[in-house]
Formats: sequence, C-alpha cells, structure tokens
Amino acid sequence: MSTPKVLLVEDDSSIARFVQMALEELPIELVTCANVPDAMQALHAGGVELIITDLMLPGESGIDLVQRLLQEPVHGRRIPVAVFSAGLTPPVREQLQAMKVWRMVSKPASVAELEACVTDALALVAEPPANAPATSTTLADEAADDEAQAIATHFAGDEFLFKAYRASCLQQFPADILQGDAACTAQDWPALRRLAHSLATVLLTLGHPAQSVRARQLENAAAQPAPEACLEHWRLLRAFLLQL
Repeated sequence: MSTPKVLLVEDDSSIARFVQMALEELPIELVTCANVPDAMQALHAGGVELIITDLMLPGESGIDLVQRLLQEPVHGRRIPVAVFSAGLTPPVREQLQAMKVWRMVSKPASVAELEACVTDALALVAEPPANAPATSTTLADEAADDEAQAIATHFAGDEFLFKAYRASCLQQFPADILQGDAACTAQDWPALRRLAHSLATVLLTLGHPAQSVRARQLENAAAQPAPEACLEHWRLLRAFLLQL
C-alpha cells in the first residue's frame, strides 16, 4: 500500500518547517504548498488523505479552498480538512463548522496536537477489513446526509416539519431572486446584504452548508462594498436557487 499523503497549505516557511519536523516520525508523505492553486494541483495528483490549511494565504484563502472542495470534491470524495490558524475566532469557527471542516487547530500548536490530528485522520480513512463490503460515497449520498443532519439539528428529527418549511422556502426563492437582481442592477448593496444574510440562515437550515457559506461571502462583500465580488457571488448563488 502506498504511503498516505498529508497536504499542508501554508505560506509561512517557518511554520511549514515546524509542521514537517513535528510529523517526521509518522509514516506519511508531507506535501507542502503555499497557495490554493498549487494545493488543488497536488490534490488532483491523488493520494492525499488529509489537508491541513492555514486561513490567511496569498490570493485565495483557506476558506476559499474549503469552499472549492465542498462544491467540487476531488475524485468524487471528501478529504478531511484541518484548519490550522491563529484566527479561529468564534464566528470563524461557526463558519467552518457550517462548511463541515473536520478539525480546527489553533496556532501555535504542540507536536502532540499535530501528530494526533494526522493519526486521527488516517484512522478515518483506513481500509475496511477484507471481508467488509466495499462502499463508495456519491454526491447524492452527501446531499442526503446534509439533509438528514439539517432535520436532526434544526427540526428535532421531524421530517414532516422540514419538508413543510422547505416547501415554503421554494415558494419564496423566486421572489428572492427578483429582489437580488434588482439590488444588483441598482447597486443597492445594503439591500443585497440583507437578502444574503437571510439566505445564509435559510440555506443552512435546509441542509445546504456550502451555499450558506456563499451567502455569507456575499453578505461580507456587500458590507464593504465590493461590487465585483457581490456580482460574482450573487451569480453563483442565483444559479443554485434556480435549480432548487
């Protein structure tokens, strides 16, 4: 069996060196990248069983990396992500939890914490026993899992209540789309921000964590305001609402 790879996305060479030293006794191959494009290239090369990423990176951030992995799982599967950052404030933790980040490790971390992070992740992806049936997780399975988690978390397990709420949201989304289009045309960023704030909560409640994060990004862009980012986030969010 090939040596499992751990991908470290960190642009600070001193921190990257510390992680390398902390993990050098483990039976892994540590691959280090300093930015998101290089990280995506390493992921598509295959063999990565864990991603450890900082949040503050040149260009795209660690949040952007997690967002990309939610929308387009590499090789059709989810790879555990550990965010390794000094910026794990309560709001950031809440956002990362919504994005299903597997673990959060605060900087500075001890050698033991980093080793435990890697060994726990490898245990998650360990091969099943020889007599166990092979299984695979599809995107449809993941969507069903998201919905089941939403029902359990926000509706106390009441599937009927969830479906009733979803039906009411589906009736509202066409009006939301018109409202968002009007706000973008008029460059009414406060109105777009209010809409994005509402959609972020609604989409998370319905079991769409990746799109909830998209709505939060739109809300943040509208608060600055950053017109180009607003239009791009709205375009992607609008496309998702249309397909529901």
